[in-house]
Amino acid sequence: MEEHDVAAIDPKLKEAENGGGNSINSISKEDFGKLLNGCDHYRRRCKLRAPCCNQIFTCRHCHNEATSALSNPNERHELVRHEVKRVICAVCDTEQQVSNICSNCGVKFGEYFCNTCKFYDDDTSKEQFHCNDCGICRVGGRENFFHCQKCGSCYSVGLRGNHLCVENSMKNHCPICYEFLFDSIKGTTIIKCGHTMHTDCYTDMLNQDQYRCPICSKSVLNMSRTWERLDQEIEATAMPEEYHYEVLILCNDCNTTGKAFFHIFGHKCGHCNSYNTRVISNGENHQ
Repeated sequence: MEEHDVAAIDPKLKEAENGGGNSINSISKEDFGKLLNGCDHYRRRCKLRAPCCNQIFTCRHCHNEATSALSNPNERHELVRHEVKRVICAVCDTEQQVSNICSNCGVKFGEYFCNTCKFYDDDTSKEQFHCNDCGICRVGGRENFFHCQKCGSCYSVGLRGNHLCVENSMKNHCPICYEFLFDSIKGTTIIKCGHTMHTDCYTDMLNQDQYRCPICSKSVLNMSRTWERLDQEIEATAMPEEYHYEVLILCNDCNTTGKAFFHIFGHKCGHCNSYNTRVISNGENHQ
């Protein structure tokens, strides 16, 4: 690939090479083009050559979006970040081995650089850090997160000793949008039962008046006030004589079975008082 004289591309880089003088517009060679290049996902001054298909993309997300849209399902694939070996300078177009400084023009490819993940980003306000246990880079500041060995991922320090662990819970797909959670760039939420989903998906679920975990069906909120209102509605709404029989129920919240009188509004668990139950025997043998 042809190499270019970046001083000819922008005179300010030539000024930087000569010391920059006292001009307020002077800029160091390494900082040339900072925050001016990249894609919708990251600000960076290089592109990646994908080892899987030998194509050039600004980041792995750009690659994955493009390949997931291919008409032939057999050609769809994802870029493994750790396998990237070659990068292309966004300023002078020089292709080279992975590093953080262009071997031709001296431009820094990213203010944040992780050689393990082959990850570059000029926007350091995200407070990126690499987690050795996760094996990938995270955002939000190392001091604000801890790695839960059982869950297999980094969580906010506010959840240290304050969440129900589910083994490798983050190494699953979001039960709402089905995006893989572990390396998603979206925020995640651990719900009461220990299962995890995207924060935005969780909010959308609640806005749709869905209050049960899509995976295990346990209540995701304190529903005691709702159960009290159901008590009152059931007491005020008597069922006809022919419906006076018991049904066998399973409680989704405490996982116990029991009996309850049939009612169209719901069936109360005699163990934990939850109405988050399901009928497992419909009373066909009642007299």
